[in-house]
Amino acid sequence: MSDIDRERPDGLWLFDGVCNFCTGSVQTVLRLDREGVIRFTPIQSAYGRALARAHGLDPDTPESFLFLDHGRPLAKTAAIGALLRRLRAPWRWLAFVDRLPKRPADAAYDWIARNRYRLMGKKDRCMVPSPAQRERFILE
Repeated sequence: MSDIDRERPDGLWLFDGVCNFCTGSVQTVLRLDREGVIRFTPIQSAYGRALARAHGLDPDTPESFLFLDHGRPLAKTAAIGALLRRLRAPWRWLAFVDRLPKRPADAAYDWIARNRYRLMGKKDRCMVPSPAQRERFILE
């Protein structure tokens, strides 16, 4: 990754690499994003921790994932909408989620985020991408 990409990342998903719900979502996007426009970095990596801190997210207790859209850090339903807009139809049509009333939509997101380990479980170690997926991940 070039220094420019590090300074202003685009299409980068910062996710909780030990959360089963989060890694399942990443696996789904890997299958749907055939063009490879979305890249990933776990919050447990050095780069992920630095990104989280730079954008006001506690890397030890993340309350949201971040999606960096043209360098802009987006969280919660805004992040989901921006990420979905990068996918092909019909998946991009679901991007309307960020047009729903912000308070109730983000409140639903917050409830899922708070309960994600209880609902879906947690791994002892961070997700390891397959060799074919490796080029889409920043693990430094």
